[in-house]
Amino acid sequence: MENNQSKTCQILVTSDVHGTVLPFHYGNKAPAEFGLAKIATKIQELKDKEPNTFILDNGDSIQGTPLTYHYVKMNKEQSIHPIPLLFNHMGTHAAIIGNHEFNYGTDVLKQVVLESQFPWLSCNILDEKTGEPAFGTPYLIHTFPNGIRMGIIGATTSYIPNWEEPQHIQGLHFADPIAELTKWVEVVLEKETVDFIAVSYHGGFERDVVSGEPTEPLSGENVGYEICCQVEGIDLLITGHQHRHIPSGNINGVHIIQPGSHGNLVGQVELEFVEVQGDWRLFQIKSRLHDLVGVEPDAAIVQMTQPYEQETQLWLDQPLGSIEGDMIVHDPMLVRTGDHPLIEWMNHVQMELTGAEISNTALFDNISPGMPNNVTMRDVVANYIYPNTLKVLRLKGKDILAALEQTATYFAPYNGEQIEVNPAFLEPKPQHYNFDMWEGIEYEINISKPFGERITKLTRNGKPFDLEQEYEVVMNNYRAAGGGNYFMFQDKPVVREIPTEVSELLADYFQQKGTIRATLNHNWKVVVE
Repeated sequence: MENNQSKTCQILVTSDVHGTVLPFHYGNKAPAEFGLAKIATKIQELKDKEPNTFILDNGDSIQGTPLTYHYVKMNKEQSIHPIPLLFNHMGTHAAIIGNHEFNYGTDVLKQVVLESQFPWLSCNILDEKTGEPAFGTPYLIHTFPNGIRMGIIGATTSYIPNWEEPQHIQGLHFADPIAELTKWVEVVLEKETVDFIAVSYHGGFERDVVSGEPTEPLSGENVGYEICCQVEGIDLLITGHQHRHIPSGNINGVHIIQPGSHGNLVGQVELEFVEVQGDWRLFQIKSRLHDLVGVEPDAAIVQMTQPYEQETQLWLDQPLGSIEGDMIVHDPMLVRTGDHPLIEWMNHVQMELTGAEISNTALFDNISPGMPNNVTMRDVVANYIYPNTLKVLRLKGKDILAALEQTATYFAPYNGEQIEVNPAFLEPKPQHYNFDMWEGIEYEINISKPFGERITKLTRNGKPFDLEQEYEVVMNNYRAAGGGNYFMFQDKPVVREIPTEVSELLADYFQQKGTIRATLNHNWKVVVE
């Protein structure tokens, strides 16, 4: 409660919404406690209690569901992108540019920026020619109704060139966020009159937020801890990208928060200021995460989404073909411990379409349902959830062996009783998509062995595998760039690539073949001693 000696305000933040609007799963239409429709209701509820409110999205909002995919691929010439439409309605004050904002190229991103009634912030995505922020706005000065002035600076993980297709980021330079934030904090302090400074960084933490010990390779993908330690003058760091639930924390005197993903949480940052010699000074910051269980969807959001949703559902229900046999995922762990018809088929499609002799792919998450006997577009996008394309790399046998050993770290050291997932693939966020399964070779993963020595069998067509021979291997573009700590693939020659997204390739394959037979050659398995 404000009085003569204090003032309060709040920041309500989402991150990594990934196009999630309505509260159900597209794969099976099951209800869910997430999405912008529920978020809008929760934000209004919190805003009613504190009118001094700033609404922020921390990035990765325009890609990730069939709704946003269908719009970009089939509808973008006819109407506004649904995400800025809904953000505008919600009264969003600013959004951050995330890495997935580039998945459909800069033309789509520029359209989204133009259609938004608020700025998209990023101080470290620069125009290669001018060296200036490419999307115009590195920071925003916001005056709350009670007179408190906030400077908020946006930043984005600079690791994007390691994943994204070059044509999607042409003409852009992804500068070091720490260096750019240092510069722009100084600008705000020197040129603007503000009562506090927040940074909203679409990136996370490579170190434990309490101990500071590294929790993943210090690649530069996530530098939130370093921002708190190296950039002076920041009061609040809002983070994302890792999909973590961090309700509150403090690093080097900087308050931190990270509000989950896929529209499942709303972060609330409450700030209190006291008057000191005529100036308002930040006295304390408190933050928490609100789930959306039982929250009613906002009726206006639901109504505004319907024209997009109806077309998306019609598209999803298109019949594509049929399957003879069983491609259902009954247990995701069983899929990752021995050959499975779904994965074998996906690898065979990748090899057939590219002419590659070896292929790898993944079961991307634990809710992938597999393929039913009668397949629709819904089934394809429920299993292949990312907008990946295919690349064929020229690799030596020893590169393949190194990749297999990296894949084998997915399993925790064997406890003698049951096979378990390595915690590094579960925290800070699930990374099941970083366990690859291969075709074109035969191999065994012995999880009784130490990391780096787990590939105890490796042959090709039943013959010893030549570690010095070169092979053409097809994989998705994320993996080909070294994503998921597959550094052995970085900078390897690209023999050929298919720019069409894999989900489209799989759908076209069904339509061409009509009926597909589930097969299983048992070319790999996980074993224990």
